[in-house]
Amino acid sequence: MVMASPYRVVLTSTDREVLDGWVRAGSTPQRTVLRALIVLMAADGNSNAHIAAELGVCVDTARKWRARFYHRGIEGLTDAPRSGRPPRYSPSQVTAVKAWACQLPTEHELPLSRWSAPELARQLLIDGISASVSTVRRWLAQDVLKPWRYQSWIFVRDQQFETKAAVVLDLYARRYDGVELGADEYVISADEKPSIQARRRCHPTQPAGPGRPMRVNHDYRRGGALAYLAAYDVHHARVFGRCETTTGIAPFTALVDQVMSQEPYASAERVFWVVDNGSSHRGRAAIDRLAARYPNAVMVHTPKHASWLNQVEIYFSIIQRKVLSPNDFEDLDDVERRLLDFEDRYNATAVPFKWRYTTADLHRHLERLDHHDRTRQAA
Repeated sequence: MVMASPYRVVLTSTDREVLDGWVRAGSTPQRTVLRALIVLMAADGNSNAHIAAELGVCVDTARKWRARFYHRGIEGLTDAPRSGRPPRYSPSQVTAVKAWACQLPTEHELPLSRWSAPELARQLLIDGISASVSTVRRWLAQDVLKPWRYQSWIFVRDQQFETKAAVVLDLYARRYDGVELGADEYVISADEKPSIQARRRCHPTQPAGPGRPMRVNHDYRRGGALAYLAAYDVHHARVFGRCETTTGIAPFTALVDQVMSQEPYASAERVFWVVDNGSSHRGRAAIDRLAARYPNAVMVHTPKHASWLNQVEIYFSIIQRKVLSPNDFEDLDDVERRLLDFEDRYNATAVPFKWRYTTADLHRHLERLDHHDRTRQAA
C-alpha cells in the first residue's frame, strides 16, 4: 500500500502559471523543469512513487521537492546557497596588493621604475602574504589596475596656448579672424622629418608566406641619412615634398619656393603656412622672411609642444608605416625615390583628413586641465 505524503500541494493560479511557464520555456534549465513537473504532478494528486516512476527519478527526489514547495513555495524550488571553500585570503590582504600597486616603488626606496605582477607578488611575500602571480593579476583586474603601464604627459606652458591653437583650428575650419576664407585662400601645413636612415640589410628581405610574416634581417649597414620636408594642402589633400641632406632655413625656403612658385598658390589671395616652432621657421624672423619673399603668404605658428595640431604630422605617420618601416634601402637615392614615388601615389587618391577637433573642444579640454590642476593644488 502506497502511503500518502503528509505534504499536500495546493497551487494558486499564479503558482500554476509560473510553473507551466518554466516547463514550456526552452531556456529554462532542465533541473528547474524537473522540479516544476514534480510539483505540478503532486498538485494533481499523484504520489511520490508515481511521480518518480513517470519522471525517471528516485522517490527521495520527488519527496524532497514536494516538501520544499510545501514549506517555501516557488522560492523553495531554487538552489540553496552553498558555502563553498572558505576564502584563502582576507579582504585586507587583497587590499594590500592594490595599495602597493597604487604607489610608486621609488616612494619606498625600491630600485624599480614601475610595478609588475611578479614584483608585486615578491613584495607581498616579504610582507608575509604568499600569493601567486596569477592571483595578483586577478586581484588587480578587479579594479582595472595595470601599474606596469604608463603614459607620458606635459604641462601647457605657453600662456597664449588657447589663443594660438584657436587660430590654427579656425584655419582648418576655413576661418581667419572670424571671417570665412575665400575660394582663392589656402592652408598649408608644413614640417620636416629629419634623420631618415638608409639601412641596407645584410641578407635580402623575405616576403610573407602562408602562416609566416615578412622576414627582415636584423643586421644592416648604414647608408647615411636624409631629411624629408613636406607641405600638405589641408583642404585639397595634396602633398608637396622634397628630400634634403639636412634641415634648416635654406631647405625650408626651398620647400616654400616649390609650393609658392606654382598655381594656384602663386596667384592666390592668401596662403597660410601652419608650422611648429622648429629652428627652420621659428619666431617673428621667420614670419617676416616669408612675407618678404611672398607677400601673399602668412605664417601661423602652433603653440609650443603642440605638434599634434599640425596636420602634416598625420601624413608623416602614414609614410612611417607604409614607406619607412621596415627600413630596408640600398642607399639614400633609394630612400628618396621611394618617398617621392609614394607621394605621387598618395596624391592620386587622397582626400582631406577628417579633422573634428574644434576650438570648442579645445576650450573644454583646457578647462578640465585647469580644474584638475586647481584640485591637485588644493589637495
